[in-house]
Amino acid sequence: MNDNPNEPTPLNDLGEFGLIDRLTSKIELKNSTTELGVGDDAALIKNEKALTVVSTDLLVEGVHFDLLYTPLKHLGYKAVVVNLSDIYAMNVMPQHITVSIAVSNRMSVEALEEIYEGINLACEFYGVDLIGGDTTSSLSGTMISITALGQAEEGKVVKRSGAQENDLICVTGDLGAAFAGLQILEREKSVFKDNTKIQPDFSGKDYILERQLKPEARKDLIEFFTKEGIVPSAMIDISDGLSSELIHLASSSNVGIQIYEDKIPLDASTITTCEELNLNPITAALNGGEDYELLFTVPLEYHETIKKDPLLTIIGHVTDKASGNHMVATGTESLIELTAQGWQH
Repeated sequence: MNDNPNEPTPLNDLGEFGLIDRLTSKIELKNSTTELGVGDDAALIKNEKALTVVSTDLLVEGVHFDLLYTPLKHLGYKAVVVNLSDIYAMNVMPQHITVSIAVSNRMSVEALEEIYEGINLACEFYGVDLIGGDTTSSLSGTMISITALGQAEEGKVVKRSGAQENDLICVTGDLGAAFAGLQILEREKSVFKDNTKIQPDFSGKDYILERQLKPEARKDLIEFFTKEGIVPSAMIDISDGLSSELIHLASSSNVGIQIYEDKIPLDASTITTCEELNLNPITAALNGGEDYELLFTVPLEYHETIKKDPLLTIIGHVTDKASGNHMVATGTESLIELTAQGWQH
């Protein structure tokens, strides 16, 4: 065993079961539906007269994250959030997650604990229970796979396929910030590789960096719908860029889409950063991805209810399928065809 508290603990010192015990010792169950969590061959979830909603995401080092600039605690937090976002996109409150992680022998126990600190923090903030998972070794970097589960009444679940002609198209928050944050991180990484003595310059970039490294899922929207008695006609989370998600929704619902360029919500720091990098902020919003905002449609009758919430923006309306998927350009009023140019896994 490692007798020096200042030295990282090798994974081999604990072994698989010792490692699991150490990483899961602080887990506290929060949901009455959790019959049995970590500690057995499988978890037990009570399920009476409800639908179980399940979503899984896999984050792979070098594809979805770069450990050169991603804090481990943030990585654990983000890994949970990206999964919960998919459950919220079904108009469902998540209740449980499982976590499977593969790491190389270069990673210490303390480093893994940092990842789990982030995982546990997200579980606490969003009120979900970590009920199981797996750990294994990897010869090609770190991989984190999380499965999120929730329960809902059948009539409350929202799919991508329910949008109707004349429905309003709405989004939460603002878009493009995560992409802008990623560009800044990659720029500073490039500078650092050329000269390791130069310190990164992140001044004034706090918001866009947080949107990239520690995004939040829109639990508040589901709470808003419950409070207002709204069940959206269709919904999807914005992980691969607004344009791609609009096309997914239109295809699933067999409808057309018309949005307005000047209605797309952008944060001031996203705009200034994109200008600094010679990027079009609208392009960042349409094609950047990783915003984890929610895109949804509702009948026209909810216009005033949606409009009064400052965190929601009406960006367009649903049309017939024959009209296609377009954005109305600012100023010229010309139609620009939407194409799926977002993140490709």
